[in-house]
Amino acid sequence: MRRLLFLFLTALAVLVAAHSVTGQKFLPKSIQFKGAPEYSDEELLAAAGLKKGMVLSYADMNACSKRLMDTGVIATMAFKFDGQDLIFTLTPSIDLVPVKVDNLPLIPGMDLDAKLHDQLPLYHGKVPAEGGLTESVRTALEKMLADEGLQATVTATTSADLWTQKVNAVSYSITAPQVAVTIDHVEGVSALNEAKVTAVIDYVSKEPFDALHSADNMERLIEQYYDDQGYAGAKIHVARDGAPSVKSGIIMVPFSLRVEEGRVYTVKSIQAPPGANIPQAEIDRLLSAPSGNQPQGVRVRTIWVTLSSHYKEKGYLDCKITPHAVLDDAADTVSYTVDVDPGPVYHLGFVKFDNVSDDLRNLLIHNWQMMPGDVFNEVYVATFIEKAKNQDPVLRRSLADVKTKYDATADPQTHVVNVVIRLEKP
Repeated sequence: MRRLLFLFLTALAVLVAAHSVTGQKFLPKSIQFKGAPEYSDEELLAAAGLKKGMVLSYADMNACSKRLMDTGVIATMAFKFDGQDLIFTLTPSIDLVPVKVDNLPLIPGMDLDAKLHDQLPLYHGKVPAEGGLTESVRTALEKMLADEGLQATVTATTSADLWTQKVNAVSYSITAPQVAVTIDHVEGVSALNEAKVTAVIDYVSKEPFDALHSADNMERLIEQYYDDQGYAGAKIHVARDGAPSVKSGIIMVPFSLRVEEGRVYTVKSIQAPPGANIPQAEIDRLLSAPSGNQPQGVRVRTIWVTLSSHYKEKGYLDCKITPHAVLDDAADTVSYTVDVDPGPVYHLGFVKFDNVSDDLRNLLIHNWQMMPGDVFNEVYVATFIEKAKNQDPVLRRSLADVKTKYDATADPQTHVVNVVIRLEKP
């Protein structure tokens, strides 16, 4: 709990009380801050509304202290004036959390932080869970948007740790109007691919804008198209391009697309990584499987998905598959080697069945085989209901027309996954 404590020298107590009544003012020889080295004296002076050489009354000192406490970045504070020096002793809050910018059409990073810091001297990229500096940042962001001609409602929401429920971030997002993306400038796309790339662009343009991920997401989808067509050396560049504008009541954030297509290659081979959870023979089979009109690049993508799934079945939910293409321009072929970073093993925390009767829940739990503490297997979760129905005639009847949805929430700190399976009747 934040406390505001005013401490004065005992010898001056009566004098200060008299001054507070009469409104007498003082000119401190110096204004000092102790206990909060992460904030400079200049930042603290500005946040408190103080300037060197100011003449202050007791009420002024009290008001300045309140301004600092109201930011929420100070946990406790005391001040004293000894007739010469005004000294603040501070304890910074340890409960500040990082800021995230969701769909605001601003560029997150150092420049945005600097602009916020210019307006809010105690902003260092973190804010309290609510009120104070958190609200000030929200207001500042709305003003930045308004200065660019974008009238928008910005809200601040918190996210919390799965286990402790302690707030670990404050996210700022526009709740109105809608914010979308548009790719207005395209270069490097050949006539052969123009129609298909345009279709992909139309698709990604329907996605909501995300300040951190929109560019990467669009690059990945367009790159996937080229990979599927066999353009193993294609390079895709998506970047913000110009100022956002309002069209039909929607804030549109413009991007540009630049493509270096290269040429089409035939896949010669894909080498399984050492120690992979998939045999080389399976990779060879997937690569050579007859596919009708399916491009060879689609089969290559299937191999990456299959390889990833083999690891995730063993609890490696964070595994990263990194293909490396070796191009042979003379033969128009490409060979792949693969690096796999499996990451940590995740284990099951608990499983919960929602929207079911007690009898049905007990029957489902009886059939459930993955116990708390076991290595987590998402494939098992995804296929559990269908397999249980095939093995248990009672479940087959009870779940005949039931639709299944599940949420698997993984904690990247503890590497534990909690599962909630919901059963819904049409």
